[in-house]
Amino acid sequence: MQSQDRNAVGGDTIFALASGGGPAGIAVVRLSGPGAVGALRSLAAGAAAPGERRAALRRLTDPATGEVLDEALVLAFAGPRSFTGEDVVELHLHGGPAVVEGVLSALGRLAGLRMAEPGEFTRRAFLNGRLDLTQAEAIADLVAAETSEQRRQALDQAAGTLGRLYEDWRGRLISAVAHVEAGIDFADEDLPDDVDRAARAAVAALRDEIAAHLDDGRRGERLRAGVHLALLGRPNAGKSTLLNLLAGRDAAIVSETAGTTRDVIEVHLDLGGVPVIVADTAGLRESADEIEREGVRRAAARADWADLRLIVLDRADWPEVPADLRALAAAGRALVVVNKADLRPVAAAGDLAGAPVTAISARTGAGIDAFLERLTAEVRNLALAGAGASPAPTRARHRRALEQARDALGQALDGWPGRGPELVAEDLNCPVTLSSGIQALMTLLSATKQTSVEPSWAADPFPSSHSLRRALFTTTLSLPQSRKSALVTGWPVLVYVIA
Repeated sequence: MQSQDRNAVGGDTIFALASGGGPAGIAVVRLSGPGAVGALRSLAAGAAAPGERRAALRRLTDPATGEVLDEALVLAFAGPRSFTGEDVVELHLHGGPAVVEGVLSALGRLAGLRMAEPGEFTRRAFLNGRLDLTQAEAIADLVAAETSEQRRQALDQAAGTLGRLYEDWRGRLISAVAHVEAGIDFADEDLPDDVDRAARAAVAALRDEIAAHLDDGRRGERLRAGVHLALLGRPNAGKSTLLNLLAGRDAAIVSETAGTTRDVIEVHLDLGGVPVIVADTAGLRESADEIEREGVRRAAARADWADLRLIVLDRADWPEVPADLRALAAAGRALVVVNKADLRPVAAAGDLAGAPVTAISARTGAGIDAFLERLTAEVRNLALAGAGASPAPTRARHRRALEQARDALGQALDGWPGRGPELVAEDLNCPVTLSSGIQALMTLLSATKQTSVEPSWAADPFPSSHSLRRALFTTTLSLPQSRKSALVTGWPVLVYVIA
């Protein structure tokens, strides 16, 4: 099944448990690399590997002792038509811990095999051209997806929609730069008069498309990481009772004593398929207690960066709302609930400084259905507005690269009128990390004939909700020599691969 170039990236053969840990009906062990099929033959006591993409039952034994380890269903996938682009074998075992441990131990004693590092299968798929980085990120997002809308976004990105968009922009930018370069290299030739004008129009159109892509309210990032909702209000307004009602459990202590909540308490919810992180905060008031003052400071900080503020009012504070709470509502991104409506009916609530108001009783549940309907609609609008029209950036990394691209093109356009083509080309010859959405070096240079990539991996943990491994690539551009163009070679590019 092997070929000379099929397993070129890895060199050695890796293996790991590909399914979840713990007892289960089935456990899947994956192998990838030039020795994958040979390892299967060793465990199967010399029995032939199954035909490509066909399942077969094999008795697996420990080559060192001859002990039977399991009766397993095995599959083989020849590179490059496999997940990693290398020869891949999957062992579908009974999912008991002793079975899995026995098979992994036997594989670890075979020459040329080693346990895979975290994310190494995906890394090899990336280096072998089976995935771009946006797709590798999407696989991690799909594994971590907790809501239906997160799953849909991850599947869409894994299908390559985001990468194709960025690759299209890259190709169009290179084409525009080629037109500018043509004006330099063939200045004495009889070129069409509109070459420079067409290049400028193309760059302007791309700058506007990138700007529109960025102007999405961060919906992709919100959907991936969750919409942050802060519960704000006076002590004893019922914030903690409302949090417990939303969570369906006693997440926060509820007491008649004012100032019970001192720290920020978070609860994760699924509202209409959108992940929401609800934070209960300390009651907003002046206090002589040092600990309570710190809690109020944290509440104010959470209010500043929350995606949505939920201002909880005691029935006694409506409609004469304290000025500080009215100011919070007027600042935008807010919903208001008037709590304890069971004690005295609330007249038509309307709005507070433009923020919609709903009357509820967190104790009895009255009005909760209408409130949840309004809250869900607001959350879905924050995370999904415009979804379906075009893919959205889903990581801060994407946004930074796109902002660099937009700014570089804007700088070139601002200086374009009245300048010679050489200076315009010099502006466009800056590195912009946009290509294929993989934090790659996007250079707006003369037409590129060939790009070679030599990887140099370095383990470097990156703090985020997912484990990441940093890979350093040095990209060498082999370009036709231009008489007057500045050439960029050997640019280092940092990319982050899901581990």
